[in-house]
Amino acid sequence: MGTIFRMPLLVLGFTFLLMWLAAQLGGYFRRRETQIDQEAYQDRDLVVASTLTLLALIIGFSFSMAIERYDQRKNYEEAEANAIGTEWVRADLLSPADATHVRKLLKEYLDQRLLYYQIRGGSELQRVDLRTAELQSELWAAVRTPSTSQPTPVAALVLSGMNDVLNSQGYTQAAWWNRIPPGAWTLMVLIAICGNALVGYGTHRIESGTMRLLVLPVVLSLAFFFIADIDSPRRGVIRVIPQNLLSLAQSLHGQ
Repeated sequence: MGTIFRMPLLVLGFTFLLMWLAAQLGGYFRRRETQIDQEAYQDRDLVVASTLTLLALIIGFSFSMAIERYDQRKNYEEAEANAIGTEWVRADLLSPADATHVRKLLKEYLDQRLLYYQIRGGSELQRVDLRTAELQSELWAAVRTPSTSQPTPVAALVLSGMNDVLNSQGYTQAAWWNRIPPGAWTLMVLIAICGNALVGYGTHRIESGTMRLLVLPVVLSLAFFFIADIDSPRRGVIRVIPQNLLSLAQSLHGQ
């Protein structure tokens, strides 16, 4: 169930169909009743208003959560670019041979990080993750060997910079894994179904209310689509563009 909410277009179609069917089901039960007194109408309107208000609050909180995670991914992308660029400069503190080796590895590592942001997933993502892990081991070994042979404050500075490079990748990975919980999605969809069923049940004239029964499913499914889109770093339309990493790559490859 959780994988459905990682595909924004599927969320759009799936939730619209569910809510439209719920509205039609509510209208069906309304047609079966011959007469409802005025007091029952008032009670029904109160329930409908309360349900839709609760749904609006949950949608607002979920949209805020998705935006916060999107901003977090952008911030970590900037932090990654800063960490790699800083370590590139600190490589000057090593011997010329070690500095050349470290910078060669940093260039390849930067290329893999760009691929991580740009690919959609699948087997290609697994290859990128595997190569990234291998390069991290090579980068750490490249600065550990000269630093342990000559332990100085300058060498410690290089080690600290490389540690920031490796940690920034972990923070980015955690941010991309941090998604809206499936339980929150399930709650939103269930309340939306109930709300649409109540709206359909409250339609006085089914013949003239057919188009009105489409409005709420369309609006809510679009809201779910945008939440899922922002919360899906790889499959959504709104994606984190690695502007800082791209700028850094152009700068480093031009040297």
